[in-house]
Amino acid sequence: MSGRYTITMKNCAFYAYHGVLPEEERMGQRFFVDVIVDVDDAAALADDFTNAVDYGGLYPVVGAVVTERRFQLIEALAAAIAEAVTAYHQAITRVEVAVRKPSVPIPGILDHVEARLVRDVR
Repeated sequence: MSGRYTITMKNCAFYAYHGVLPEEERMGQRFFVDVIVDVDDAAALADDFTNAVDYGGLYPVVGAVVTERRFQLIEALAAAIAEAVTAYHQAITRVEVAVRKPSVPIPGILDHVEARLVRDVR
């Protein structure tokens, strides 16, 4: 019998310089990222860390994408995170990424803007 399990990393915070406006590039801001991955359950069933998806190692993969590259669109950032996450471990079968930008340059009162991407690997 095969199945899958889910790993969720919620509200990972990073300071970065994404956005269209020059002020966003110059000043930067915090971005919040959720990553949800579905994983083949073989490692979990065997209770074998050597074949498991190490979420401690996954966090810096996400952080590197957010902080080392600059994107105009949070949608593009979400897609780049999804690509890096799926490349991290072959057991990942699905990834969902949400990027939240709390300080958006629009006239209105809101908590944040979020772009969410879902990608099936297989």
